[in-house]
Amino acid sequence: MLKPLLVATCVCSLGLIVSSAARAAEDPAVGKTVANFTLRDFHGNSHSLEQLAEKKAVVLVFLGAECPLAKLYAPRLAAIAREYAERGVTVVGIDANMHDTPTKLTAFVNANQIEFPLLKDAGNVVADAVGATRTPEVFLLDQKRVVRYHGRVDDQYGVSGQRSKPMRRDLAEALDELLADKPVSQPATDFSGCLISRVSKITPHGDITYSSQVAAIFNRRCVECHREHELAPFPLTSYDEVVGWAATIREVVNENRMPPWFADPQFGKFANDCSLSSHEKKTILSWIDNGCPEGNKSEVPAPPTFTVGWRIGQPEVVYQMPEPYAVPAEGTVDYKYFEIDPGFKEDKWITSAEARPGNTAVVHHVVLFAVPPGRVLQNPEEAQAVGQIVALYAPGMNPWRYLEGAAVRVEAGTKFYIQLHYTPNGTKQSDRSYVGLNFAKPGSVKKRVRYNMSVNTSFEIPPGADNAEVISRVLILKDTLLLNLFPHMHYRGKSFRFELETADGKRETLLDVPRYDFAWQLRYDLAEPKLMPKGSRLICTAHYDNSEANPYNPDPTKAVRFGLQTYEEMMVGYYSTIPVADEVVQNPEAKDRQVAEAVGKAPAPSK
Repeated sequence: MLKPLLVATCVCSLGLIVSSAARAAEDPAVGKTVANFTLRDFHGNSHSLEQLAEKKAVVLVFLGAECPLAKLYAPRLAAIAREYAERGVTVVGIDANMHDTPTKLTAFVNANQIEFPLLKDAGNVVADAVGATRTPEVFLLDQKRVVRYHGRVDDQYGVSGQRSKPMRRDLAEALDELLADKPVSQPATDFSGCLISRVSKITPHGDITYSSQVAAIFNRRCVECHREHELAPFPLTSYDEVVGWAATIREVVNENRMPPWFADPQFGKFANDCSLSSHEKKTILSWIDNGCPEGNKSEVPAPPTFTVGWRIGQPEVVYQMPEPYAVPAEGTVDYKYFEIDPGFKEDKWITSAEARPGNTAVVHHVVLFAVPPGRVLQNPEEAQAVGQIVALYAPGMNPWRYLEGAAVRVEAGTKFYIQLHYTPNGTKQSDRSYVGLNFAKPGSVKKRVRYNMSVNTSFEIPPGADNAEVISRVLILKDTLLLNLFPHMHYRGKSFRFELETADGKRETLLDVPRYDFAWQLRYDLAEPKLMPKGSRLICTAHYDNSEANPYNPDPTKAVRFGLQTYEEMMVGYYSTIPVADEVVQNPEAKDRQVAEAVGKAPAPSK
């Protein structure tokens, strides 16, 4: 991980994915005979199950052209198809999503170099017959076409993270046992994935329509990310797109998984709170329950306007990696650093910053460090120790915007270092990430934004501990305005709380995240700057789950200490501040001026 920065899973936007338990003892699919069916591929060619009568085993796998987990597992399924072809096994992909067009299927096949047939299950006939619910979901059939295994491909990728490699190749092990005429030792496994978008059996009805009410909610809450050329894996900008994901939308809205927001509403108010109001939630769910009526198309509100490829508008300057980096298909890639000399001849004041991945499939995070002049680095890795964070990308992280009159100072002669953390996803990839910056106008800066951290590096989490507590404290040396809070842990992270303790011992909870999710790295921007008086303490309390019950725990048998990699842990509470009284340091003549008044405006919402 960063030192001490952050990292986030590359499985971006998996908030639209939830787990589905499938236990062997109660799984109705195992032991069921699958009847013959005939489906067409996206070229219009017919394929039937009975045509595969000579095959010793058939792997039926349900896929979705836009499902993030299906995209991750497609190359692995293609490899399994090649590996077992000579042993009499064939893989058959089935797409039962009503909104997946032939064009989408073609793109999915080409992008993942799939050679096995991908068939369109119009009307969900086969999905209903076998009881398929999600993508990717596997049914392994023996030569009599009896389901001998049902579940996941393996245990590497999931909802809130991924392992560096699978601990168990569930499908491959089931195949090996079946081909050896042995009982499948684990005939059913838990699996995660996107809900199959089935054809609705409900006649659309009711006064709540997409055009009159629902589209506006999606415009406010979703389309900033769920649009073309943005970081979400699919758009939600039209009626057909939203209806195609209606079942999954119902599920994640019911479970408060999307939009991603994890702050306990009892504590604090935040300018970038993207959670649905109770009215918005009720409206969406009622609309879906009523069959998703479209309404009068003329009532659809105009979509919000965005700068393509940016959320801060077109930046004044863009800094890109000097050259693309080739990401291998497998293995662990050490952090990569790329030096950039921006050629600053005078101090610069940054008012907004946005880091963007060139390839979201393999980019874990992007960080831009500013290393001040006079600092000679023995190696690029030192940038994270001596440099200032200027911009950062991680899943869920909003661009950095500062309140009016406040900015981050970057000295003349500064050099930039872009740090990249890559996570291979099974196929060779290429990336060229970039960062955009906007600067303050001369004479406009009155406050200097500073980035701080409350960090504990000396903890040890015992093996098997399911609620280990780690605490860090920071003494506030002068009256300071707090602007935002950002908790960071790794896969064992369970909860995180920020509290302010004044000199008289009174405590106030500023932010409580009772269900920390490593898949989403969120910064919480205070709706109003919070005064932290001189002599008070900022206290961070984190809890960790190092038990077997944590599905993303790299190894519950080992004690865990602070470290940069995801199999280690971090305990960092980031926060940014401006002093109540601060120097105006935009130019040499102003260095001695003092500003007595606090900035009275709230941080601009990161939307």
